[in-house]
Amino acid sequence: MPFMSSIPKLTWSAAVDIVLVATIIYQLILIVRGRRAAHILTGVGIIAISYAVSVWANLELLRSLLSTVAPYTAFALIVMFQSEIRRMLARIGRRRWFAYGSRFQRKESADEIVLAVAQLAKSKIGALIVLERDIGLRTFIESGVILDAILSRDLLLAIFEPGAAMHDGAAVVQGNRVAAAACFLPLTMNPVLYRELGTRHRAGIGVTEEADCLAVIVSEETGRISLAAFGELESDVTIEKLAARLDLHYSRKDAARLKAGEATAVSAVREESNPS
Repeated sequence: MPFMSSIPKLTWSAAVDIVLVATIIYQLILIVRGRRAAHILTGVGIIAISYAVSVWANLELLRSLLSTVAPYTAFALIVMFQSEIRRMLARIGRRRWFAYGSRFQRKESADEIVLAVAQLAKSKIGALIVLERDIGLRTFIESGVILDAILSRDLLLAIFEPGAAMHDGAAVVQGNRVAAAACFLPLTMNPVLYRELGTRHRAGIGVTEEADCLAVIVSEETGRISLAAFGELESDVTIEKLAARLDLHYSRKDAARLKAGEATAVSAVREESNPS
């Protein structure tokens, strides 16, 4: 049939082309949905339909007017949509397209936590930050206030600001995002630690007894930093040591190095608590 023979064949390049165009259109829809830009696009669509109608109905005056305005439309759209274009480029840049970008995000997340903990310790503001690893912490996340926000120093400081609504409880971090705040965690029932430590420290130890997470604790009384992992607590942690431990935590690709580093830390804690 002549009609069937005129249909182009679907090749790999054509399929990739369609997928890329559909992805771009989808991203644009996500950006403009529910914003003022959606109304602007509606107006542009109406103008385009008006031009098509003018050509079909031979409305020469209207067609000439729209043809005169059309060359400047692209520049007008760039000016009007400059914030949306920046948002789209930022969304693309945040995605982990390459391993380098992933390593950069891990380093950035660790730095944000270190900066926040340093400020909290200096101001003697109590805090409990739990970093998820392989075992999910969904049960604890659902017990708090769901945030799902980009991890940043300012966000952590705002969460643990004294008197704030989410100050009490723990902040749970998944990768480079703060999943939830004001989360309830199980307290360790270790009789050796039960009377010596406060609720925040017992909660930090308790959650690491149930999952392979890392808990960063800042004491409200002394401002000292502690780390909990595998049911063990490491006290008086320096900022430099915290940065090194967070680097190990986020280096998921080097699992052997991670386990060896944390096993060494746990062994050191046990030796300190049980001197020969």
